[in-house]
Amino acid sequence: MNNSKAGTLRDHVLVLPGSRDPVAWERIADIFAVLIAAAHPWSTSLVGIFVVGWLVVFAPTIDLRSFVLTLRRPFCALPIMLFGLAVVGTLWSDAAWSARLYAIAPTAKLLVLPALIYHFQRSTRGAWVFVAFLISCTVLLGMSWVVAFEPRLTIKPIAEYGVPVKNYIDQSQEFALCAVALVYLSVKFLDQRKFLAGALLATLAMSFVVNMAFVVVSRTALFTTPLLLIIFAILHLKRRGIVVAICVSATLIGTVWFTSPALRERADSIISQYDLYKQSNEATSVGLRLEFWRKSLHFLAEAPLFGHGTGSTRGLFQQAAVGQAGAAGEVIGNPHNQTLNVAVQWGALGVLVLYAMWVVHLLLFRGTDFGSAIGLLVVIQNVMSSLFNSHLFDFHEGWMYVLGAGVAGGMTMKAKALQKRGRCQSLFRLENAGSTTRKNVVGKNDP
Repeated sequence: MNNSKAGTLRDHVLVLPGSRDPVAWERIADIFAVLIAAAHPWSTSLVGIFVVGWLVVFAPTIDLRSFVLTLRRPFCALPIMLFGLAVVGTLWSDAAWSARLYAIAPTAKLLVLPALIYHFQRSTRGAWVFVAFLISCTVLLGMSWVVAFEPRLTIKPIAEYGVPVKNYIDQSQEFALCAVALVYLSVKFLDQRKFLAGALLATLAMSFVVNMAFVVVSRTALFTTPLLLIIFAILHLKRRGIVVAICVSATLIGTVWFTSPALRERADSIISQYDLYKQSNEATSVGLRLEFWRKSLHFLAEAPLFGHGTGSTRGLFQQAAVGQAGAAGEVIGNPHNQTLNVAVQWGALGVLVLYAMWVVHLLLFRGTDFGSAIGLLVVIQNVMSSLFNSHLFDFHEGWMYVLGAGVAGGMTMKAKALQKRGRCQSLFRLENAGSTTRKNVVGKNDP
């Protein structure tokens, strides 16, 4: 009786956090990754807590030799290089050390990306992460409509129309990502003649679009979402799917444009804000971006190769704002453009590393598997939205990139390994079949 209880106790110990069984740790790491995705639309604090938890349970699963080999791959090495450049860039910066260390933090999240790729090329639960993110965003979609009709139910300290948590820019990025991914999956299901599933996903995609059109949407999402859908359709759908996607997009955009005064007002504000900036130097959103970009190009010209160093951006803007008023007198530490954000601090060297990382990640997701499709979507969205924001360094959009590209990258590597193994097995069977045929022929010819 005692021996039986002892055996049962030993069996349970294998799945406890103190266990040395890597399979148990991998399972727990998958759960933490799902929690990160589910918490992402709602809370920055929870994301930070779950990321730390994921790193703790991920560590015991590492096989050092294979992990080092993975880190040497360009799609893992380049994010690490960008972080390393931020660390080394503190050496030639004139900013206070507090500012230098603070400016390293936005790049630190990139160190998690290679770890996610390594983990999910072994895990079979990568899709769970994306499903958790979609479900969480769908709940947020429902809350957005609730808050639009009853602002007092918002979770934010200050009520904002249709935005229950965080801000409308982050919410728009999430909804746009979900909408385009759902359109892709819907077309895939329809091609497979799974009409019910395709129709349900298309309806959910439409729900995200309708919310952006009639409740709230950022100007960045307004510009990038249609282009993102068209580019993604061209790269990842068959000819019939491309035609369907373009026709649906054109019809949807036209319908929404003529039926949504809020959307037209949002688009018209771009022109009106630009006019106010040009005519009276007023600090409008559009005018500030143009002012930040103009000054950032001037800063880059002063230090074109290696930039002004990590954390130098705010100090440069402070110097340039002396004696200025209106938009020209505004001071910021983020020029609202990812390329310029990198260029001001680390010059052409930093831009080279940034663009190399984006290109390598785009090339990683050239396949036709599910992971490649989602990964490609995440990278394209980040590249396009980074024209108007520093989204790779922003907490919310930056973690969307790290989590999306990391999990999808691991799934893609796993799919490629399985395809390669399948080809090897097929070749082996063909060789065996040929050898058997030759033996039979020789046997028949023997006297």
